[in-house]
Parts: sequence; C-alpha cells; structure tokens
Amino acid sequence: MPSALRAAYDERLAAGEIRPDAAQDAALRALLRLEGELAEATAPSTGLKRLFRKSEAAPRGLYLFGPVGRGKSMLMDLFFETAVAEPRRRTHFHVFMGEIHRLIDAWRKGSPAERRARFGQAKGDDPIPPVATLIAERARLLCFDEFQVTDIADAMILGRLFEALFEAGVTLVATSNRPPDELYKNGLNRQLFLPFIELLKAKVEIVEVGGRHDYRLDRLRAAGAWFSAIDPDNERSFDRLWRDMLGKEEESGATLEVLGRKMILPHAAGGLLRASFASLCSVALGPNDYVALAEAFHTVFLEDVPKLTSNRREEARRFVILIDALYEARTKLIVLADGQPSQLYPAGDGAFEFERTASRLQEMRSAEWLEDRE
Repeated sequence: MPSALRAAYDERLAAGEIRPDAAQDAALRALLRLEGELAEATAPSTGLKRLFRKSEAAPRGLYLFGPVGRGKSMLMDLFFETAVAEPRRRTHFHVFMGEIHRLIDAWRKGSPAERRARFGQAKGDDPIPPVATLIAERARLLCFDEFQVTDIADAMILGRLFEALFEAGVTLVATSNRPPDELYKNGLNRQLFLPFIELLKAKVEIVEVGGRHDYRLDRLRAAGAWFSAIDPDNERSFDRLWRDMLGKEEESGATLEVLGRKMILPHAAGGLLRASFASLCSVALGPNDYVALAEAFHTVFLEDVPKLTSNRREEARRFVILIDALYEARTKLIVLADGQPSQLYPAGDGAFEFERTASRLQEMRSAEWLEDRE
C-alpha cells in the first residue's frame, strides 16, 4: 500500500518547502513504521483474525526530541494529516493537561447524574480511570507538540493517567526539546515521577532529531530580532514574524504556576511566547516568575518596550531581572521597542546598572546569539 506520509513529504520536497535533511531521516522512518502499523490495526478483519486482534496491543508510539527548529513538529503534522487512525487528536501538551485537570475536577465535584452525563459512568472515588476512558474514546491516536513537564500537579498524575491510556489502546506521538530522562528535571518530588519516564520509554520509540540546521533560525536571520521605533511598519514586521514562527499553530495560551500563584500568558503556543512590556514589567512579578518563564519558552516576542524615565525605575528594575533570566536561559528574544537598547533607560536610579542590560540586549540580537542556542 502506498504511503500517504511519504507522498506528502516528497511533495513538500519537490515544491521546495523543505530541503533534504539527513537528520530527519530516522524520524521519518519511524513515522512510516507507525503509519503502517496503524493502517494494519484499523484494517477490516473477520473471523478468527478479529478475535485475536482484540488482544493485540496498540502500535508502539513515537517520541521525537531535539533542539528547536529541526522539523519535529513539521514531521508530526504531516503524519497526523495523513494517518488513518480515527478518532485522532493533535494538541499542545499543556493544553491537554489543562483539560485533564478540569475533567478530574468535574468528576470529583459532580453528582452521579452529572458524572453519567459526562463520563458515561458514576461509581468510584478515583477520577483517573473514567477520565482516561473518556480521553481514549475521543482519540485512539494522541499527538502532542512541545511535550514538557514543569508543573508538579501534572507530574504527580502522568504515570497513572498514561498507564490507563496505554491500557485502553491509545497510541502516543510527541515532540519535545528534551529526552525523556530529562523531563521534569530538578522538579519537586521528582522521584515520584520516574516511573512515568520508564513507562514512556517502554511504550514509545525514542528518536533524536538533532541536525545542525535550524529552520526557524532562517526566519529570524532574515527578519532580524530588534524592531525600533514603534511605528506601523515595524509593528507589521513584528507581527508578520510572529505569525511566521507560529506557522500552523494557534495561540493556545499558557499558565505558569510559581510559588502557588498563576501567571496567565494568553499569547503563547508551545515554546513560543508573545507578551507586552506592560504585562511583564508593569505588574508585580519577580525573579522566580521570570525564571519560570525563561524555562518554559525557548523564544520570546516582547513588544511595546518604551523609553523609560526615572519615575518608572521600578519597571526598569523588573525589565533588568527579566532580561537576566532570559539571558541565562539562552532564550531567543525578539523585541519591538521605542529605541535602541542603550536608549531605553539613559538616566535615573539604576541607569548605570542598566548599561549591562543594554549590553546583553545587544548581544541577544546578534546572529551569533541566535545561532548559539542548542
């Protein structure tokens, strides 16, 4: 049977939308393997073949990891678009986990009638089995982009949740910047998370996509990383680059929990964040918030950065801390500002210290900085 995935990939090659990439070959081979196994699992069967198929495990999934911009999401999207599995779902991992927490809450608070209406069952105190059953009914193939675990609430339920999903016959395909062994690295009570890592490695094929060519970097090189002043032309260029980096993604938003507080970031998609200066520096955020933000996003679009005066020294101080966090995390930073870095806070309390921030901003807009992050 001809491969729809191979045909779609070759069509993009022929159109010049992508280029031959040896680093993607292993991932493509693994996806072609899974395409074939899913097709076989969903093929019509009769008699004894149907009887024996009931006991067969779901096809082994796939976990693609590597640096940003190497084509992992593009490959997964082609696979998802051409896969024969139904029903199937493709989403960002953090969006999925937000849904899981809402379903768990609905089970715990629901009356028997409300449980039956939503889950098709009502008995029991443990929400994980009915939630997993509902998810499995909605998607036999789950495709996750930007698989990362930073929230202890997610970490503590993932093992049991995915054990139930795999048992229900769900196949998982995921992309991530981290190998499985580095998920939830340095997280609170991480030892309780380790069984999930072992389960994941048992249920999916792990493939590194680690080529040297960064396709997203091509866009950043062409457009530049610093737009000033704030005028219609630069606003359009900044917005165009953001939409180009998003590609087919939608702004699903993100919520970061820091020391029991929630930071709502409405303009986010996976490892990409778009935020205004006011939303990050004119509100009561501190070092822990900025560190969490820098850990969660590999690329930050920061817009409407003003020239600051002495009566805005507190905002300047927060801006310094934000840039320090992004700098230490080697984050890619794209800025729409009212001036060049050295012009943003020329006088006032802390202006001398701001010179270091201006120097870092100059470095972070350079081609060398953009090319350095792995």
